[in-house]
Amino acid sequence: MFRPALRSLLLPLLGMPVIAAPLTREAPNNHAVPANQLLVAGNACGPAALLNAFRFGSRDWQRPCNALAGNNDRERILTIIQEIGMRPSKHVPGHPRWSRRGVSVADLRDMGNEMTVGQALPQLSEEVFFLQPRETPEKLLARIHQRLGISLGKGLPPVVSLRRYALRRQPGKAPQWTVIDAHFVTLTAIPRKLDKQARSFSVSYIDPWGGRRCQGTIGIPKTPVLADSAGRSCCLEADFSQSAVGKRLVRRGEQTVLACSAAIGRW
Repeated sequence: MFRPALRSLLLPLLGMPVIAAPLTREAPNNHAVPANQLLVAGNACGPAALLNAFRFGSRDWQRPCNALAGNNDRERILTIIQEIGMRPSKHVPGHPRWSRRGVSVADLRDMGNEMTVGQALPQLSEEVFFLQPRETPEKLLARIHQRLGISLGKGLPPVVSLRRYALRRQPGKAPQWTVIDAHFVTLTAIPRKLDKQARSFSVSYIDPWGGRRCQGTIGIPKTPVLADSAGRSCCLEADFSQSAVGKRLVRRGEQTVLACSAAIGRW
């Protein structure tokens, strides 16, 4: 039997409602104002997406953003490009990290890591989201969901690399999947759990093209893309209908898909 004093403390708790954990994992600073790459240039999606990742992050991860020189987003994006993006690339010798063609995932990760220097923050990671040996599309879906969720859970919204592929004919050759455009966005929300039978999951993200809040899904394509020897899709499709990403470059009659190809975050 409970002692009277202990019983008086516990009985009220027994009648209290259980507060369920949120179904969605969101960016810590989700009320922030997104940065717009078009304030600078159409090829500034990488620096703008990186700025949004820090801005929408926890107080610790906001420090690199707050340390940037500039009185507005245009000046802050230019600071990222001119002071960090124009440094020599470690991955493409003889070239700067950022150019008229944009920036690679590896170079953008290096830029992010240099922005965290002196801010008492850990290093950023990058990961390619294509099938690994012995990995199935279902396991790839689970891996991507896990990585993105871990980064959000650690306070840093991940930067996601998107690639537009088109099944394009070449003279004298069979049609081949060809990259025709690429883009970076900042992911701000995903479901906390992924059902074992799931073929996709919903996301919220910031498209730096216009600094817009958007929604979409990441999932296993209905028709295999870049199929392996077993006929399985080697990548996942980003069904982001609110983001154009190379649609104007698709030729009439071509099959096309927007792939979730890689991400930068903390895991």
